[in-house]
Amino acid sequence: MQSVLQAALACVVGAVETTTDPSGVTFHRSSSTVRARLDDMGLDSMSAVPAGIRMEALTDASALILDVQLTEFLMLGATSSGSAFDLVLDGELRDPVTTTEQTLVVIDPVTWTMEHQPTGPATLRFDLGVSEVERRVEIWFPAGAMLKLLDVRINDGSSLRPAPTAGPLWVHHGSSISQCAEADRPTGTWPAIVARSAGRSLLNLALAGQSHLDQFTARTIRDLPATAISLELGLNVLSTDSMRERAFVSAFHGFLDTIRDGHPTTPIVIVTPIICPIAEHHPGPTPLGRDQQIRVIERPADLTAEALSLSRIRSLLHQHAAIRRKEGDTNLHTIDGLALFGPGDAGDLTDGLHPNASGYRRIAERFLPLAFGGDGPLR
Repeated sequence: MQSVLQAALACVVGAVETTTDPSGVTFHRSSSTVRARLDDMGLDSMSAVPAGIRMEALTDASALILDVQLTEFLMLGATSSGSAFDLVLDGELRDPVTTTEQTLVVIDPVTWTMEHQPTGPATLRFDLGVSEVERRVEIWFPAGAMLKLLDVRINDGSSLRPAPTAGPLWVHHGSSISQCAEADRPTGTWPAIVARSAGRSLLNLALAGQSHLDQFTARTIRDLPATAISLELGLNVLSTDSMRERAFVSAFHGFLDTIRDGHPTTPIVIVTPIICPIAEHHPGPTPLGRDQQIRVIERPADLTAEALSLSRIRSLLHQHAAIRRKEGDTNLHTIDGLALFGPGDAGDLTDGLHPNASGYRRIAERFLPLAFGGDGPLR
């Protein structure tokens, strides 16, 4: 087998940037400038989770081998099922390849102490079958673990080069609900399902816990050649209690103003929060307990002024999107999160907040016609 790491890096799609050290390459979904300024472990780690990132290559190889270093964050008491990689061969989705060889970082959700359980690199083999011609190969990386790519190998005498793009660029930003670490495979995240069904090339900028209407995210989206943009907003603002109403409304408009500087007429869909029963009428934060369920924190009445519940956040997003449409932004649209995952779906919440794999598939089934269907704003 021959190493084709440099050729493989040219085939990687869905990353904002890459960083290289002597051991390998990490794909990031936020910029190094932002990570250095914020110096936040949550942003650093979620940026390095390759949700939506994949290799799209043309190759005549009969096998492709990846050497990777994986790190998964796991809450105390939870169990890991490993990290799955997906192979799409000439458009056909094959069975996932899964490894349990990964470093675990076990977090106590009450004290936030961490226990590192290190392990070595993992090697994953994708059997493509013998072929005398090039075929399109996509390798989708995990949506729930940090990844460092150490090497890529193919058969001696075979070649590997970038494949044509899968379609027009769709940029999606959101919270953990759009990163979808709970999905059972990389192509099982709801944005990946939608992108593959709609014939779009996905750039998933959903960073778990990091969707706070940040200007750095807006600037990233502004500068991308997107033909369609969707923004799942509001959940992290509640889950971390990062804003009150006055700041939230201003941040929302500033976020869209920045995106519109680079995309004055590109269709944008605002997706309001999905159901979270415990926080529908109660403000955040929503910390996770050792029972693996989220909870809310009671506060004195005099500290509740302009505190945001999910129902209020939905109302504000619809209201202020309508204000912008009235001002003339006719390419700004909203999809209510409850239409994607509502009260009748709450049984598929793993912890009271995050859907399971079945729930994410249901979100995709509902989002696809609403956004990309015949009358959909992103079609």
